Amino acid sequence: MHVHLVFVTKYRGNVFDNEMLRRCEEIMIEVCDGFEAELREFNGEDDHVHLLVHYPPKVAISKLVNSLKGVSSHYLRKEFTGRVNRAVMDGQFWSPSYFAASCGGAPPTIIKAYIEQQRRPA
Repeated sequence: MHVHLVFVTKYRGNVFDNEMLRRCEEIMIEVCDGFEAELREFNGEDDHVHLLVHYPPKVAISKLVNSLKGVSSHYLRKEFTGRVNRAVMDGQFWSPSYFAASCGGAPPTIIKAYIEQQRRPA
């Protein structure tokens, strides 16, 4: 099963640069591994990230999302303290909401291409 996820920073704060996105992707890969899932594609812009995740049917998307957002928030706030604090996000990294869409209708290659086309900051 595939799911397209989008996480937005709190108040759509422009926090991400390329270095931070690379670290976010590493964290997301590790979290997915813990769920026996695979991060197939990852990209983002200044204020949000897109993920294409292949996951087993036994995994509840809400639990996966909770871990992805919680673990990444912890490490990104710890490792990029100055950048995150300047964004003034009231102690939160991610917005509490998220977008999740099953990818059963569109082939995963189409979703991957869409994610690859995001305007990643330099």
